[in-house]
Amino acid sequence: MGTGGVGTGGAGTGGLPPVLDHVPTRDRVVFLTYDDGAERDPGFPALVRDRRLPVTLFLTDTVAGPAYGHFAQLRSVGASLQNHTLDHPALRGLPYVGQRAEICGQQRKLKSRFGVRPRLLRPPYGRYDTATLRAAADCGVTAVVLWRAAPDPTGTLTFTHGEPRLRPGDIIAIDPDRPKGPSLTARTERVLREIEQRGLRVGRLEDYL
Repeated sequence: MGTGGVGTGGAGTGGLPPVLDHVPTRDRVVFLTYDDGAERDPGFPALVRDRRLPVTLFLTDTVAGPAYGHFAQLRSVGASLQNHTLDHPALRGLPYVGQRAEICGQQRKLKSRFGVRPRLLRPPYGRYDTATLRAAADCGVTAVVLWRAAPDPTGTLTFTHGEPRLRPGDIIAIDPDRPKGPSLTARTERVLREIEQRGLRVGRLEDYL
C-alpha cells in the first residue's frame, strides 16, 4: 500500500477517471481493499468464502505473479482482481509513456491470466498526477481508487482526513505487507468487527463505481 499522496478524491474531468477514497452512498456499506499481493495467507480464501466478502485486490505483477494461483483461488470465492501496476513504482512525476507501460502492461497481464480486464487502478503509494489519470484512461481504467481508512500496526483504524470514524462509503486499505504479527486473516477479522460495531457491512466496490 505505501504511504503519502492520498487526497480526498473527486469526480473526473475532461474524460479522466475520477479519484476516490470514499464513495457517496446512502447504503450502509464500506469497502475492503488490499494491495500488491505480497502476503499469501493460506487462511484468507476461506475467510472470504465463509463470510462472502466482496474484497478488492489490487495486484502488482512482480509481487503477485509468482503466486497467481493463490489469487485465482481468491477470485473463485468472490474476490475482485484490479490493477496496481506491473512493478510498483511511484507513478507521480514519471513520463506519460512510462506510466502507460506500467498500467497497460498490468491490464494485459491480468487479462491474459484471469480473463478479466480491470476497470480500477490503485497507484502505488497513493501517488499520482495528471499523466497517471491520462494513462489510466487510455488503458481502460474507469476509476482511480485511494483509501480513507487503514489499520495501523496495532490494528487500530487510522484515517487520512475528516472525522476519525468509519462512515458509509469509506474505502479501507488493509496493508498485506506485514510479515510479523497477526496474519492477514486476523487483521481482516479485527476490521470486520469494527465494521459490524458501526452497523455497517462490506459492499462490492465495483458495484458502486
